[in-house]
Amino acid sequence: MKELKHDWELTEVEGLFALSFNDLLFQAHTIHRENFNPNQVQVSSLLNIKIGACPEDCSYCSQSSKYDTGLKREKLMEVDVVLSQAQEAKCNGATRFCMGAAWRNPTDKSLDKIIPMIQGVNAMGMETCVTLGMLTQEQAFTLKEAGLDYYNHNIDTSEENYSNVITTRNFQDRLNTLEFVQNADINICSGGILGLGEEQVDRASMLCSLANLKQHPSSIPLNLLVPIPGTPFERIEPPTESEFVRTIAVARIMMPESVIRLSAGRAEMGEAMHALCFFAGANSIFYGDKLLTTDNSDTNTDQILFERLGINQQLLNVH
Repeated sequence: MKELKHDWELTEVEGLFALSFNDLLFQAHTIHRENFNPNQVQVSSLLNIKIGACPEDCSYCSQSSKYDTGLKREKLMEVDVVLSQAQEAKCNGATRFCMGAAWRNPTDKSLDKIIPMIQGVNAMGMETCVTLGMLTQEQAFTLKEAGLDYYNHNIDTSEENYSNVITTRNFQDRLNTLEFVQNADINICSGGILGLGEEQVDRASMLCSLANLKQHPSSIPLNLLVPIPGTPFERIEPPTESEFVRTIAVARIMMPESVIRLSAGRAEMGEAMHALCFFAGANSIFYGDKLLTTDNSDTNTDQILFERLGINQQLLNVH
């Protein structure tokens, strides 16, 4: 097994993007087979446990308080409701349960309400993941003590494009939280969104930032922007299908041992697009008909897709 590389130069990554499509996919798929079962996909489920009223101004997000998207604000879910939905997700084949709250950063009091959710999901034998915004180092240690397996904190786009997307925080804020999470020995789940007005060089730069962390993210969610009416990006030009697949392939080459997850935007992807993504190195999806506030492929549709492609779901890892 090759030693993982953490000193990628932007020109190297641009060189990967510049490869012919077939050569790039062949290289990525070869590396994928060296590290994973190419016919196995890990399934996660995502629940929005606190909806709307986020003070951030992310130009793509329906939950920002800055935009009128018609989204109704809801308070944090009760623990028993969350655990009930986690149990349902487990019955549907999910091995990881992810909980997302629309916060800029959680207060210590907020964390006290999240901890029983983490402990309850852990007790079911599922992996736990939360996305709660920016953390302090002490909060990261608190989550580790609670038994958290993964913390999701996407960097969204390149450092160069970041201020065109979000102005209420900066790129370094994202990296700081990732560092705190790694210091606490919690697995990182971090990726980005394609379709934020970026160029190919921005996708290369975003992957550089992820691959050059002191540890590669354990999970890399790659999202295809779902334009939300009422947000500044409601009419933005989406990337082509081949651009999206290229990004997955380059991510697989750069971070060979990481799980790459197809996240938002799957509802618009057909069977052939899914097949290309899996061939290029994607090996995880989010289950369920809703991802935070956007539509997702339903469970039955995914089961049919898996059957047609000869894909097996990864078995549950019992703690």
